[in-house]
Amino acid sequence: MVERNTWQRERVREALGDSPGFVSAQALHAHLREENTGIGLATVYRALAGLAAKGEADSLQSPDGENLYRACESPGHHHHLICRSCGLTVEIAATDVETWAHATASQHGFTQAEHVVDIFGLCAACTAAQANERAVD
Repeated sequence: MVERNTWQRERVREALGDSPGFVSAQALHAHLREENTGIGLATVYRALAGLAAKGEADSLQSPDGENLYRACESPGHHHHLICRSCGLTVEIAATDVETWAHATASQHGFTQAEHVVDIFGLCAACTAAQANERAVD
């Protein structure tokens, strides 16, 4: 089935690109609703799924099982560093991870190995803010 590029889909793409980190379909829909776009939640879900399928958006599952999306900045396979506090996301190449994944798969007789690696932590700004909060307490 051919996916039409409607104004709604384009607006979802733009809103996703404006988001600083990973965002849920519900959060993106709420933002679009504030703009009185009239775009429904089902349309947002379909648009995000389509963008992810075409490699235009990254998708990951949050610790509580919700799918989160982010406009993809790098073509091809890559990984992410994601701040657990503010959501800042940095796309990274991880040559060591690639080497390890393929070697491990090969050791066990697997071919065409694929993997997903996302690293969650605190960015420098959030780490500093936490340290300042502790110093005040």
